[in-house]
Amino acid sequence: MAVKIRMKRMGRKHRPFYRICVMDSRKQRDGAAIEEIGTYDTSVADKSKRVTINMERVDYWMSVGAKPSDNVATLIKKVKQNKFGTAAAPAPLIAPKEPAPEPEPETQEESAETADSAEATSEEAATPEADTPSE
Repeated sequence: MAVKIRMKRMGRKHRPFYRICVMDSRKQRDGAAIEEIGTYDTSVADKSKRVTINMERVDYWMSVGAKPSDNVATLIKKVKQNKFGTAAAPAPLIAPKEPAPEPEPETQEESAETADSAEATSEEAATPEADTPSE
């Protein structure tokens, strides 16, 4: 019988919780375990407290031929070395940007008034001023 040390998923949707189990490799992921030797909770903020493993049982099962999965091997290594790192701080909250005000649509009357005033200013600019002294 091929024995593996692997994780069994528990918990609810979007909130995983794992039990570290010794299982027959032919069993389902969440199937019957030979022995449960620890837990792994991803939702705990302190990384060093996420994992609890009975290292005596891990050493025993590995001595009789059980192979850890890749993820469990990483967790065992971190527990032995006591190197978990630190959790990254959450990103700072940024206030949402307010949308720019949209220009109000012009009505036909307003557009006619602006066109008339534009014509009047162009005519005034074209006529020479009478107040300037001539030489």
